[in-house]
Amino acid sequence: MSARPTAPVLVARAVGVTIEGRAILDGVDLDVRPGEVLVLVGPNGAGKSTLLGVLTGDLVPSSGGVEIDGRPVASVRARELARARAVLPQQQRLAFGFRAREVVEMGRAPWHRTPAAADDLAVIAAAEDRADVAHLATRLFPTLSGGEQARVSFARVLAQATPVLLLDEPTAALDLQHQEAVLRVARDEAAAGAGVVVVLHDLSLAAAYADRVCVLSGGRVRAVGPPREVLTAALLTEVYEHPVDVIEHAGHLVVVPVRTPRTAPLPPCPRPEEDPCPAV
Repeated sequence: MSARPTAPVLVARAVGVTIEGRAILDGVDLDVRPGEVLVLVGPNGAGKSTLLGVLTGDLVPSSGGVEIDGRPVASVRARELARARAVLPQQQRLAFGFRAREVVEMGRAPWHRTPAAADDLAVIAAAEDRADVAHLATRLFPTLSGGEQARVSFARVLAQATPVLLLDEPTAALDLQHQEAVLRVARDEAAAGAGVVVVLHDLSLAAAYADRVCVLSGGRVRAVGPPREVLTAALLTEVYEHPVDVIEHAGHLVVVPVRTPRTAPLPPCPRPEEDPCPAV
């Protein structure tokens, strides 16, 4: 894990979001520090994606506010904000048939007509390589699988080369190999000094890759801290309303749901000429 400066790069204070009279977030305080991976976890409807939307500046909170580098996010111009933070949304919304390389190139748009543009080709190539999508460069984005689209979009975020990365469920569509690869890259970005915020559902991945974990429930922060302090069986069982075990394997925490064992054996499968096997 990387050494982390104490001064946060992104700060949320007393953030509340109310939609149609329902409090989605309520009094959320959170700091995002350079050099760390901060993972947001919690059950469905806990407010994870809403909080990420507020942190990005795409969603205006009903109360409280967010600052980036000491400035209110709402006061930062869009182009300047795009040079300060890159966002990977849950869903990849592209209405036109761009090729994968063109999607990655979009990440360089904030740096157009700046000295940084001289590095565009090298930055794009490196981003494609790190996201394992270089071989997809000429493919039309809509023809890619969900996982391939997610990796191309992740390459776009890397190409944007910002000091803050905000990733909403970046592993949701990925196979096991690419889940690990994407989060290793996120760790590398943090080690290089970036502040990285990741929304995850897989608590074992959160335990493996987070410097800090923020547990949300009912729109409130229930706990924030290192995985070993926060990801406890007692808290997770309460928050997820399901029994949970937290065990250690090969030096890593593994979070598993407690499952009720099957109490009776399945009936034997009948002979082919009889009725088909009963559904399990």
